[in-house]
Amino acid sequence: MNHIDFIASSAASAVKALYGTEPGPGLIQVQPTRKEFEGDVTLVVFPLLKTSRKAPEATAQEIGLWLKDNVAQIESYNIVKGFLNIKLSGSYWAEVLSALASNPEYGQLPPTGKTVMVEFSSPNTNKPLHLGHIRNNLLGWSISQLLKACGHNVMRVNLVNDRGIHICKSMLAWLKCGNGITPESSGMKGDHLVGDFYVKFNDLFKAEVKELVAGGMSEDDAEKNAPILKEAQAMLVKWEQGDPEVVELWRTMNGWVYDGFDRTYRSLGISFDRTYYESQTYKGGKALVEDGLSRGIFFRAEDGSVWCDLTGDGLDRKLLLRGDGTSVYMTQDLGTARQRFEEYNLDEMIYVVGNEQNYHFQVLKLILGKLGFGWADSIYHMSYGMVELPEGKMKSREGTVVDADDLVVKMYNTAKETSLELGKLDGMSESEQDSLFRMLSMGAMKYFILKVDPKKTMLFDPKESIDFNGNTGPFIQYTHARIQSILRKAEGLEKVAGKAELLPKEESVIALLASYPEKVREAGAAHSPALIANFAYDLAKEFNQYYHDTQIIREEDAAVRSQRLVLSETVARTLRHAMNILGIELPDRM
Repeated sequence: MNHIDFIASSAASAVKALYGTEPGPGLIQVQPTRKEFEGDVTLVVFPLLKTSRKAPEATAQEIGLWLKDNVAQIESYNIVKGFLNIKLSGSYWAEVLSALASNPEYGQLPPTGKTVMVEFSSPNTNKPLHLGHIRNNLLGWSISQLLKACGHNVMRVNLVNDRGIHICKSMLAWLKCGNGITPESSGMKGDHLVGDFYVKFNDLFKAEVKELVAGGMSEDDAEKNAPILKEAQAMLVKWEQGDPEVVELWRTMNGWVYDGFDRTYRSLGISFDRTYYESQTYKGGKALVEDGLSRGIFFRAEDGSVWCDLTGDGLDRKLLLRGDGTSVYMTQDLGTARQRFEEYNLDEMIYVVGNEQNYHFQVLKLILGKLGFGWADSIYHMSYGMVELPEGKMKSREGTVVDADDLVVKMYNTAKETSLELGKLDGMSESEQDSLFRMLSMGAMKYFILKVDPKKTMLFDPKESIDFNGNTGPFIQYTHARIQSILRKAEGLEKVAGKAELLPKEESVIALLASYPEKVREAGAAHSPALIANFAYDLAKEFNQYYHDTQIIREEDAAVRSQRLVLSETVARTLRHAMNILGIELPDRM
């Protein structure tokens, strides 16, 4: 039980003893005391006035006096209007520290038995991963780690969008302009090579549209009737019909992309428990659509396309199958969802997808519900904002994206340059330096992205992210390395808590440590790794202030030194747990 819960429980006992009634839900409101007031925990008295039938100050005085007389861990109290500020004793905080220090799994919540699947990444096989994908991957990974810390059984899955008109565009451009080029012959990563042909298709398409418009056609008609687009649409039909040549080219080019993706995932520290492929799930979706059509849930239009009418739900009509019989994203999402819930009996299915798809997932849940699947309400869209750069938004079909691989290299070089400037590499071998640069660069990038509330659009600045001061990954990494240096110097010295008085600053650090499990629970409920990131920063900042003002190794009193070492070790372990949720490694030396 943390100090907030402890005071809440004690206050409930006080109310029952003083006024003869159990306080109802929501009446006991406890919060950390604001920094400008004296105390550790504050009880808000106003909700209890109907029970006490007294003025706020009188009620607070009665409860405060009862707590002081009956709860040994309470040292003192003061009253500010309707707020009862309570100070806990040093012995209480020492007991808390001892309990935290003796728990190697601190921060890990008890098992819930709940099974949660988290889908993230979900790339298209017509282009390499870019900065937007990086935010998706980092959010997906950290939300998975966060839910594991909340005690759930978690499966990380990827759904590769390996079929569709966008894939055919890259394939067609390669046939027209590729001259047999391969990743081996070009020296390019396969995902980059295929992505170049996606951009090339767009160039060819624009040229044809321009020519048709010059010939008198409207721009809208020209975009619908450009010959190269018609060819791509015909190629998609051939693919769904199993045309051997089209399927073979598709397998070859997708293979190039998968190799490239795997290298990028490894550099980001990302892996999956299972990978689904749209090419293997869309048929299940088509079968569901046919079933819904036979039951009158969907309808067929004059051109043969199949739709779901959602106007009665305040939405519009949703296309499920095109007139030529080919499927759309919604089709395969329907099939994939059913497959997953049937295979794993999921309690929750979380889709980590950008906020431009909010409508898509609203429709997905509605359609699954109409098809009679009771688990439709167990779907949760983890919607997040876009990542922008100082120069603006990115457009993949125009080739103006920030490539993920390029960004990883840039981050590494920035981390190396910054570390060399600061001269923090004394005595480190080249391989140790390389490992440190990679750790710092990934820590900087991941933390900078994950500290922002997922729902917000964010501006990413690589240089700003690698700063050894302020709310950054390297600041927290440096704090951990500093503590490890202290502990190395203290090797062989006793580490025991509870044998010495605590400083006020030590009590505040322990209070922050004690709040960590509740922060994990809160972050899990909100699906927000940002809460964990900012907790880690607050803890690192508190410890650094404490370290600056306090002797640890050089403290002459052995009992005091021993307790301070325990506190330092517990801070380091809690930082490791928190940053592991974010997928960030902490170095032992810097």
